[in-house]
Amino acid sequence: MRRYGSAVLLLLVGGAVLRISLFSELYLRYVQAALRPYLVISGALLILLGVVAVVRGMWRTPDHEEHEEHDEEEDEEEEGHSHSHSHGPRIAWLLTLPALALLLFPPPALGSYSASREEAQRAAQGVGTFPALPAGKVLDISVAQYSSRAIYDTAHSLKGRTLRMTGFVTHGDNGTWYVTRLLVTCCAADATTSKVEIRGDEADGAPQTDTWVTVTGTWIPKGKLGTDGAWPPVLHAADVKQVKQPADPYEKR
Repeated sequence: MRRYGSAVLLLLVGGAVLRISLFSELYLRYVQAALRPYLVISGALLILLGVVAVVRGMWRTPDHEEHEEHDEEEDEEEEGHSHSHSHGPRIAWLLTLPALALLLFPPPALGSYSASREEAQRAAQGVGTFPALPAGKVLDISVAQYSSRAIYDTAHSLKGRTLRMTGFVTHGDNGTWYVTRLLVTCCAADATTSKVEIRGDEADGAPQTDTWVTVTGTWIPKGKLGTDGAWPPVLHAADVKQVKQPADPYEKR
């Protein structure tokens, strides 16, 4: 089994990477779609290296292994740290645990816990005008776009529009709740938060935390533009529907 240790690790990690990137869209929980080819190539290379390691292990004769073990024992005695070497291979097998976890139980996308730890970076943007919104009876808009326009748009482009957005539910104080999305530039490690407070009769009986919903409603002005008083922005809900988590749970900057 010792001769195939490195091969098993390479095959497990490569298989896990290919599982989330080539055979599913689970990779979108961790990185942007543009990085998919690199993940597929990396996983394929790891699999290839694992196969090469297996083939090399099959060609190694018992006499060759005994000779290698004898040389290792002599080296350990000369260097005086045979105890640490004796436990090295056993500890190395612990590396199989994260690989198996990714292969069998991929971690979920970031959710309310990450959102609650992220402070909004609002002051640096400043106020101003935004490009005109598309025409339409109901306008689909991202949580981040809605937040930016509600807080910074001096032209009040959201006024009078029926807006629809999708996100996961987070809860605040005194029964308030929010439609929330995480924004990423490259991967989940650089995620930041946008959220919109939901009010109105349809907002009564808030869904559970991390439930995904699509909310349709209208903008409620709040506070002075560009200040902390305008954040988080508010939406008066005319309709709230529970939906499945999208394949790509993150919004792009």
